[in-house]
Amino acid sequence: MTNNITEAKRYLANAKEILSEKAGKEDGFYKDRKYVKLAGNAAYSGVLVAIDGLLSVKKKERKSVDWYQGELSKMDKKVLTYFNSAYDTLHLAMGYDGNLDAGIATLGLSKAETIINWVEQKMGVVE
Repeated sequence: MTNNITEAKRYLANAKEILSEKAGKEDGFYKDRKYVKLAGNAAYSGVLVAIDGLLSVKKKERKSVDWYQGELSKMDKKVLTYFNSAYDTLHLAMGYDGNLDAGIATLGLSKAETIINWVEQKMGVVE
């Protein structure tokens, strides 16, 4: 599903835009926790949208993190490691806690991009 990849990339772009335009970075830290949370949640949603497309999950059928981990472990252990890192970084540290460390955000966004690109390759999507 090409639409899932396009949407996932849009979520990721939105996360980057929120951080660069609204979170206010100074000395390696963001100033506004609210926007860090929004960006973390947006990027993590992009990861889920991409994986949902690969696994043919409809939005109303969204599964638990354990389910995603189980499915990814059957497909690619390395991507599972990236997913676990994205979950910890984007969803928990940024999305829940609003961790202001810009390095954490950079790491999380990088993991999200890696996962989305992996899904894109796995699906044979050419954009």
